[in-house]
Amino acid sequence: MRNVRPFLNANFILAFVLTSILATPASPQTAYQPTPENLQARREFQDMKFGMFIHWGVYSVLGDGEWVFHDRKLKLDEYNRLPAFFNPEKFDAKTWVSLAKAAGMKYITITSRHHDGFAMFDSKVSDWNIVQRTPYKKDPLKLLADECHRQGIKLFFYYSQLDWHNPDYYPRGATNWPNGRPDNGDFNSYLDNYMDGQLRELLTNYGPIGGIWFDGMWDKPDADWHLTKTYALIHQLQPAALIIPNHHQTPKPGEDVQTFERDLPGQNTAGFNTKYVSTNIPLESSDTLNGAWGFNIGDSNYKSPAELVQKLVRAAGNNSNLLLNIGAYPNGEIDSQFVTRLQAVGEWLSKYGESIYGTRGGPIAPADWGATTQKDNKVYVHVLNWTAPLLALPPIATNVAGAHSLLGGGKIEFTQNPDGVVLKLPPSQTNETDRVIVLTLAKAN
Repeated sequence: MRNVRPFLNANFILAFVLTSILATPASPQTAYQPTPENLQARREFQDMKFGMFIHWGVYSVLGDGEWVFHDRKLKLDEYNRLPAFFNPEKFDAKTWVSLAKAAGMKYITITSRHHDGFAMFDSKVSDWNIVQRTPYKKDPLKLLADECHRQGIKLFFYYSQLDWHNPDYYPRGATNWPNGRPDNGDFNSYLDNYMDGQLRELLTNYGPIGGIWFDGMWDKPDADWHLTKTYALIHQLQPAALIIPNHHQTPKPGEDVQTFERDLPGQNTAGFNTKYVSTNIPLESSDTLNGAWGFNIGDSNYKSPAELVQKLVRAAGNNSNLLLNIGAYPNGEIDSQFVTRLQAVGEWLSKYGESIYGTRGGPIAPADWGATTQKDNKVYVHVLNWTAPLLALPPIATNVAGAHSLLGGGKIEFTQNPDGVVLKLPPSQTNETDRVIVLTLAKAN
């Protein structure tokens, strides 16, 4: 992921802005024809709505986020010492997957390799991996994949195309600093042999996976990343696997999901997301449960359960999934602050999940008051920020046959005319994060 701390220089900002403008074709996704398995996987992805993001690697040892290699401007020989201190003896795949299920999450996306290039799996392409360089000596992604299959959770692998460690990642990109690598390298070999070799391992050694979540192309936005070749490899090895690129540009041929980092689709509060929102492929919004992606011992900026529920609801109202991140401890444990908040969201979903799972963005655009989701002939009105007794909604094309509270089923008075729908809301209950009103639409004759 991108570091939230400032690192961008003026040249990179200019290059990124120009690339974002130039990379907005009139009709994206024109050259790629997804298979039936892929289209089905896209629909299932949209139905799942809520996923767990996990940033975890040798950088966790230093407790200063996943960008510590870059931010402290460490040298290769210094960073190479870290794996010797990474021994996650308390990692338990069943605990991790069970927590995701308790939170109501339907999939997990975990860092198989971040920008430091360190593989958190048993890679034969390089010995820069957890099995060969750490005292742990085991493959946690294999254990996690097996447990996800047992518990019915989809597993996606985050993979960074950016690499601060490999000498063949050359020319360097915007995040370059003198860390001891030679000033030469073979970028084509890095892509075709090193990166694609590791992707082949991830797609053949861990059973069926949900897909590959790419990050880091923004480091060299003008480079030839051999995307056609890499994307074809992924779709060939696992036709149902989804390609989710975090490049902040208009979707390119071969990509199956458009993801937005720390933003809802179409918003750009983070300063690097495109405002283009695809109507052809599923959408996803990623955010953190506290302030950091990787474990940061100084970050206690935990979002409340109410904030997390509202993020999930607003994502669904924007026709998007929410991928919510936690940064695991270096010993493999998950912070209790994460656990209690995720369990609280799961409790909310046990009551209101009907209005989230399997839905699409509703017929009424999200606004400050809340959002709508829709499934079949039901529109779910999520009242998040409204204290008045009446809520006036814009016109809905279909007649509303009835309205009731999702929780408890009490009838809701409403009026409908060409100007819109007015709901008489029940009083807000103490600590009620979201009042969900179900509008049943009349079926067409």
